[in-house]
Amino acid sequence: MSALGSSAIRPADEVAVQPPPRVWLRMDPILLLAALGLAACSLIMLKGEGPSLDSANHMYFVERQGIYFAIGLLVALVLAHIDYSRLREYKYGSYGVMIALNLVVLGMPKVQGAARWIPLPFFQLQPSEFGKVLLIVSVSAFAVDRSRRVHERRTTARIMLLAIIPAMLVIPQPDLGTALVYIAVGFAVLFFSGASWKHLTALVVLFVVAIVMVLVVAPATGHHVLKPYQMQRLTGFLHPSHDPGNQTYNITQSLNAIGSGGKSGLGVQGASQVNLHFLPAPDTDFIFAVVGETYGFLGAAVVLSLYALLIWRALRILTMAKNLYGTLVAGGILAMVMFQVFVNAGMTIGIMPITGVPLPLLSYGGSSVLVTFIAIGLLQSIYVQARMTAASKTRGLVS
Repeated sequence: MSALGSSAIRPADEVAVQPPPRVWLRMDPILLLAALGLAACSLIMLKGEGPSLDSANHMYFVERQGIYFAIGLLVALVLAHIDYSRLREYKYGSYGVMIALNLVVLGMPKVQGAARWIPLPFFQLQPSEFGKVLLIVSVSAFAVDRSRRVHERRTTARIMLLAIIPAMLVIPQPDLGTALVYIAVGFAVLFFSGASWKHLTALVVLFVVAIVMVLVVAPATGHHVLKPYQMQRLTGFLHPSHDPGNQTYNITQSLNAIGSGGKSGLGVQGASQVNLHFLPAPDTDFIFAVVGETYGFLGAAVVLSLYALLIWRALRILTMAKNLYGTLVAGGILAMVMFQVFVNAGMTIGIMPITGVPLPLLSYGGSSVLVTFIAIGLLQSIYVQARMTAASKTRGLVS
């Protein structure tokens, strides 16, 4: 009888003292594979575009992007080992750094008419990009602090104001696309925190009214809020057949590239829109059009499937977070990624106006790559912490 009792107790004791598995074994492999798959697609596309981008060094963009990916992956792995909940303690610092960087960049020398970058020895820092993740971690913390008053109008107004302030600093850079990402993040945090549907509906109505004021009322009174090229892009979106040599040139060339790709694409050598320099910004804004022309519908389907995997895992992680802060951070990241993918891919096929929003992990750019990997690292941290919490509860029940 005693032998039976000892044998029944021993497994429970062993479970109680068993050390937890390494953190990297608890990471979400599907999320990691989706990110690495998009990184591989980016390198393949940039290698194919090499001769048309830089005749002096065909591998320049590939090498630089590869370095960004390596650094970003390392940062993501480090973040996966950190309890994301600690970031809540630094909400004021995170928000202050975001505001300060977006103010400093306004005094930087302009590059192609835009003041978006802070020049560093080996890197061009784009504060508006890093502001995305700083806004997510800080606004999520502020929302948690007000979670018991989430149904109050004052809470809704404060959270949205925290997103609107940096957005107003980004617009003059000018970077309207990123400003809209900030607004989307603030709205998502309110949505996942359980804000009233009346308040959310009111925000949508106010947003539509603001668009009408900027595009119709202000110009009619002689006040132009947007830059001339931004107005041309909106005009070209509303009237795609108007002035194809100027206002709608970009979208016309993008549609030609995607349409000519067909089912399986024209290949690297046959992609005339890219090779003959008809397609603008093929390595950044219109890289999805390059995918469509070079690898056709099949290539575009692969890229979109990888984004679908990434978004699915973000939704999964959102639902299994150990606390409200993790849910809101994951929700903000989800909104950031979904908004950028929809806007960037949508503008290449004419269903969205042209903006400077990069395609996450596919467009060339160090700041965008690093920020996206930071976001993935935070998602992995939320996933790891959720699994560790569940495992701790299980060991407690067994012991």
